Amino acid sequence: MADPKRVLIIVAPYYEHISNMLIEGATAVLEAAQCDVHVRDVPGALEIPVAIRIALESDAFDGFVALGCVIRGETSHYETVTNDSSRGLMTLGTDWGTPIGNGILTVENEAQAIVRADPAQKNKGADAANACLALMALREEFAEDPEEVAGSGATFLPDSEHFDMAGSPTTESA
Repeated sequence: MADPKRVLIIVAPYYEHISNMLIEGATAVLEAAQCDVHVRDVPGALEIPVAIRIALESDAFDGFVALGCVIRGETSHYETVTNDSSRGLMTLGTDWGTPIGNGILTVENEAQAIVRADPAQKNKGADAANACLALMALREEFAEDPEEVAGSGATFLPDSEHFDMAGSPTTESA
């Protein structure tokens, strides 16, 4: 039997009651998938990508789930935190091929956050965990037999009868 996948949940618990709901939803999904789950706190959403990058150096985890909540306030800090944390996670995912489920809520108010975090409602913690699992499975599938995977997909070119392609001869219509 293969070793269980190791997943690290990095959480910014600034709004602890919301973060706890996100953790509950994510953990339930990961444990149901028989993952070995670890949870670590960081001070805020901006530190989540940095923490994941640090953990990547250990090569101890197969995937990551980023959890937290940013509620719009009276200053422009909201835009900085939401944009930079999201960009940091996306950069890690694309540059490192890291499976990351992004469950950092970006909301206007606490009521919206509760609806999204609550496992009995929108359950965005579970959504982030499911995204991580899907990316881990995709990485594993591609690693098993890259030749088979590369040769089995459809081409994504449009039908040349309906679209003019760059470099293709143009047709005149009546």
